[in-house]
Amino acid sequence: MEQYEPDRLSPARAAAMRRSLLGGRASLTRRSLLRASTGGALAVGGLGALSACGIPAAGRSEGGVSADDRSAEEKTVSFSNWTEYMDVDESEKHHPTLDAFTERTGIKVKYTEDINDNVEFFGKIKPQLAAGQDTGRDLICVTDWLAARLIRLGWVQKLDPSNLPNAYANLSSQFRSPDWDPGRAYSYVWQGISTVIAYNKKSLDGVEVKTVSDLLDNPKLKGKVGFLQEMRDSIGMTLLDMGKDPGSFTADDFDAAVARIQKAVDKGQIRRFTGNDYTSDLTSGDFAACIAWAGDVVQLKADSPDIDFIIPDSGYITSTDNLLIPNKARHKTNAERLIDYYYEPRAAAELAAYINYVCPVDGVREELAKIDEDAAANPLIIPDKEMAAKSRAFRSLSAKEETEFEAKFAKLLGA
Repeated sequence: MEQYEPDRLSPARAAAMRRSLLGGRASLTRRSLLRASTGGALAVGGLGALSACGIPAAGRSEGGVSADDRSAEEKTVSFSNWTEYMDVDESEKHHPTLDAFTERTGIKVKYTEDINDNVEFFGKIKPQLAAGQDTGRDLICVTDWLAARLIRLGWVQKLDPSNLPNAYANLSSQFRSPDWDPGRAYSYVWQGISTVIAYNKKSLDGVEVKTVSDLLDNPKLKGKVGFLQEMRDSIGMTLLDMGKDPGSFTADDFDAAVARIQKAVDKGQIRRFTGNDYTSDLTSGDFAACIAWAGDVVQLKADSPDIDFIIPDSGYITSTDNLLIPNKARHKTNAERLIDYYYEPRAAAELAAYINYVCPVDGVREELAKIDEDAAANPLIIPDKEMAAKSRAFRSLSAKEETEFEAKFAKLLGA
C-alpha cells in the first residue's frame, strides 16, 4: 500500500514542539477537565433528559443510522477533535499528516478543534442525534466512557472492515476488545492514556516508592502524596493494588477501595486530590509522589531530571480517546479512510512525535525512531510488551452505578 512522504522532523524540532505544547498546557489541561467531569455529570443530567425523550438510557442498541454516502462525489470529510491533539508545522497553520492524506487521496479534511469537554460536546451533538439528524460531522474523537454511551444509544455507525485494513492489522492488542465495543465494530483508538505513579527524586529523599500501598501507607510520605480527582484513575489504581481487577470489580470492591483511600485521607497521608495541577506540586516537591497521567510525565521528565515514574507490578489503568462516525454522516467512507490512514506506521509516528500520548499502532517504533529516538524508546509513548501486559481498563458502568459511585467518590473528595 502506498505510503505518504511527510516533511521530516529533526529530533530537536520534535522536542521543541513537545516543550511548546507543555507551555501551552491546552492538551494537558484538557485531560483533567474532561475526565474530572466524566460519567457523573452525564449520568445525573444527560441520561435523565434522554430517558424523558424516549431515548434508551441502558441496554446495547444495534446502532447506526446511515445517510446516503456521498464520499465518491464529495471528496471531503469533517473531523472534530480536541485542541492541540494533532501535529502542526512550524507556522502552526498546517497539519502535515492531514495535508499528506489530502495530497494522496484528494479528500479535503475540514478539521475543527471544537471539543473541550466530553459533556459539553455531547450537549452540542445530542439534539441532532436524538432527532435522527446529521451533526455536520463525519468523524468525532471522544473518551471511552462517552464512546460507550454513543454506541449503546445507537447514535454511531458500524464501521466497514473493508475500508480499515491497516486499522484491523495494526491496532495494538491491549486496545482490541473493550467491553463497550467488542472487536472494535464501532470505534478505533485515537490515542491511549496511561495512569502511572510519578515521583520527585529530590523530594523522596531516598524513600522507595513502588506501589500504591507505598503512597497510602508509608509514614515517611505523610502529607506529600497526591491522588487524582478522576474516580476511574484513583479508584482503579487502588483496586489493582488490592488485587482486584478494575475490569470486573463489584460494588463491594469499590466501597473497599474508597475506604482504603479514606483512611489515608483521615491520617493526613494524602496532601490533596488534583486535576492536572498536580504537575506543579510534583515539580516543586510539594508532592513526593502521586498518581499521574503519562502524557504529563513525558513532558515533565524532559524538563526536570528529578521527575520519574514507576509502573506498579500490580498494573496500571489505561483509557482511550476514540474515533467514531456519527449517525447520518454524509461521508462515511472518507471518514473510514482517514481512520485507516492514521494506522499506517508512518502517519502514526508523525502524530506520536507531537502529542506524546500512548500510540495505539503496532509497528510504529521504527518509524518514530527516525523522528525522535527518545520518544521511540519511551514506554509511556510506545509501551513495551512488559508494560502492555500490565495495562488494565476500568470497566463500563451502568447509569445507576455511575450515579452511585461518583457520589461516593465526591464524598471522599469532600465535594
